[in-house]
This record gives sequence, structure tokens and C-alpha cells, in this order.
Amino acid sequence: MPPPPPALTAQVTEPEPAPPSAPGARVPTRRGIELTLLAGAVLISALGHAYVGLAARGVPGAAPGGSTLHYAAGLAVAALLAHLAVRLRAPYADPLLLPIAVLLNGLGLVLIERLDLAAPGETGAGDQLGWSGLGVGLFAVVVVGLRDHRVLQRYAYLSVTAALALMLVPVFFPAVNGAHIWIRFAGLSFQPGEFAKILLAVFFASYLAANRTALALTGRRLLWRVRLLPGRVLGPILTIWLLSVGVLVLERDLGTSLLFFGLFVIMLFTATGRIGWIAVGLLLAALGAYAVGALEPHVHSRVQDWMNPFASIERGQGPGQLAQSLFAFAAGGLLGAGLGHGQSFLIGFAAKSDFVLATAGEELGLVGLTALLLLYGLLVSGGFRAGLALRDPFGRLLATGLASIVALQVFVIAGGVTGLIPLTGMAMPFLAQGGSSVVTNWIIVALLVRLSDSARRDGAAG
Repeated sequence: MPPPPPALTAQVTEPEPAPPSAPGARVPTRRGIELTLLAGAVLISALGHAYVGLAARGVPGAAPGGSTLHYAAGLAVAALLAHLAVRLRAPYADPLLLPIAVLLNGLGLVLIERLDLAAPGETGAGDQLGWSGLGVGLFAVVVVGLRDHRVLQRYAYLSVTAALALMLVPVFFPAVNGAHIWIRFAGLSFQPGEFAKILLAVFFASYLAANRTALALTGRRLLWRVRLLPGRVLGPILTIWLLSVGVLVLERDLGTSLLFFGLFVIMLFTATGRIGWIAVGLLLAALGAYAVGALEPHVHSRVQDWMNPFASIERGQGPGQLAQSLFAFAAGGLLGAGLGHGQSFLIGFAAKSDFVLATAGEELGLVGLTALLLLYGLLVSGGFRAGLALRDPFGRLLATGLASIVALQVFVIAGGVTGLIPLTGMAMPFLAQGGSSVVTNWIIVALLVRLSDSARRDGAAG
């Protein structure tokens, strides 16, 4: 029998795979792009600060917390310091991470400065600028000092011990706004639970990476895509998670409890690849939220406010915080009232923390609010992208966990101030006033920068 015609042979022949990239090929560092974006971030923040001064005193740059020149110079020096640290020790890092952090931090300082206008004598912006400087300094220390992220895997149990200790200490200090989450000493105050987030992410990543095979392949099947894991595998990590959440419930810091629960479920799903854990996590979260909302008076009042935010107006007591927040978003419209021309300060002390997003919505409008949320989305996606590119399981899980911390915070806070979910009292990353929060978020960005640098180096080596 004669062989088939050449045309038929060509139809069934599979295409040859593309040749792999040559090992050791030079990968562009893109540090010049980062520097250009940093200059743009400083410029946008400086223009916002100048506009706040114009709204307050009729003179551009004459804001109560200091001149725009001093503000821009301080922000530029901090950005340059961070850029030099990245250029020196993490030249292959994602060029978007640092500029996004600088821009969010700069806009947060502008919004806090604007809210200081409504309360004479307030120095929130000045204090926040000092904490931001400390955060940038620690960013540089982490980027320069942490040569290899895999070193953190050795300190898993030390990390979780320190995390539990940090969460437990505030129980012995007086409550602030109904929650035992602050430590006040010698005129200073900080929230140690903020730092515990990073330590728990390190522990979860280390333990899950070491036991990923057992988590994915062992255990008895219960329901669709759900497998009951052996106690010797799941027991230690579940115990640590229950202890951490129990301490936070004792402190009445339910926002952070929700954050830790979400972090635990996301990292467990990432390690096992079983979507059933997402369903189980949502079910347990719903049951826990219902129980706490029914039994804890402080949380119950927040649930009632969420279900009917205008109840206090109907009783003749005036609008509450959530109602004022909704009014602020409504007043902002598409383009906003302009920096310094809103009324969100009527929300009260919380305007500088979890409700700072209402100020952004009112004075920057839907367009500005969308831009802020997109910046957070780019920051989170940069962390996930680094996790996907990393080869070691610990690095993948750590990058996913750190990015998830930021994503969960933004979702919980944005959902609370817009009435999507009950309020939790957490601080918006970089935007809200809070020294512990801004310092912690700078450390998270530093770790993501280090992880993204390792990811691109691995890609170049492969």
C-alpha cells in the first residue's frame, strides 16, 4: 500500500514546541520604570496636599500640618530611600509595588490632613508622617537584610509564639472604644495585633508547605470535594488558628478575627487545591458571625445599624456613623466635591480610620474611589503574580497569604463603610490614620518586593 500523500501527513503532524528561553538570559530590572512611577506618585500626592491648603486658607500649599514643599520633600526622600534599597538588593522586583504603596500612603496623608482641618489642634497628619517614615525605614531594612525569603521558614514556631503573645498582651490594658487591642505606654499607643498578621502568615505558609502532600492526598472523603484530614496533620494548625481567634474574640476585635479566619481558609485552599474548603470556610464563617452577632452586645449593635442604618434618624437622634458614611458617598457623585469641600468629618473620630474611605468617596467621587480600589487591586495582583511564579511552596504560600491580608482588609472595610457588610472597625491599609497599621503594611510590601524579586530571578534561571 503506498504511503499517504504529503498533504495528509502535514495535517496530522503536531507542531513543534517553542524552544525554551536560554538559561541565564538577561531579564530587564525595570528600575527606571519604578523611579518614574515614584516621581508621579510624589507629584500627585503633593498636588493633593497643595489643594487641601488652598481649600483651607486660600493659599496653595499652606495646609495646617505644614507646607506642601516640606511634605513633598519628606515623601520624596522616603520614596528615594525605598527605591535605592530595592535597586540595591531586589533589582528584579515588580516595579509597580513600591510606587503604589507610596501613592496610597501619600494620599492617605492628604486625606488625614484634610480631616485635621475640621478639628483645630489636631496633628494626625504630622504623626502619620512620622509613622510612615518609620514604615519606609523598616521596608528598607527588610529588603536589604532579608537576602532569601526561605530563611523565614526556619522560624515558623517562633513566629506563631510571638504572634500569640502580641495578641494576648493588650488584654491586660484598658479597653479603647470597647476593644482590648491597644497598648498605651509613655504617651505612645500601638496595636500589636497588626504585626501578628505577618507572623501568622509566615507560620501558616511554613506548616502548610511542609505538609502539603499529606494535606492534599490523605484523609477520608466526606462530601463533594471535601476530605476530612487526619488530626496529626490538621490538628496543630487548627489549634493555633483557634487560639488566635479565641484571643481576638476575648479582646472583642472581631474584624481581625474575620481577617485571620479568611487568611486560614485561603492558605489552606492554596495548599490543598480543594475548593471544598472554601465552601466549608464560608459556612463556618456564617455560623460564627450569626452566633457572635446574637450574643455579643457590641457586635449586635453593629449588625442592627447595618440592617437599618437610618434607625437613629427615625428616632430623632440624628444620623449615626454608617448613615453619615452613606450620605458622604451619595454627596460625592461622579467627580466628587473636591478636597477640603466635603462634610465627612461629621462622622467623628472614626473618619480617620475605617471611615476614611467615605472622605475619599465624597471629595474624590466615584472616579477617585474607583482609582483607589484599582490601586489596591494592582497591589494584591502583584503579590498573587509573585506567588504563581515562585518555585518553592513556602514562597508561593507566603506571597498568597500576604496579598490576601491586604485584599481581605480592603474588602471588609470597603464593604463595611458602604453598607455591604456590618462594620468591623479595621483600618484601611495606608489610607487610614494608625501607626501600627501603616508600619505593618510597609513590611508586607517589603516582603512582597523580596518575593517578586525571587520569582523573576527563578524565571530568568529557568
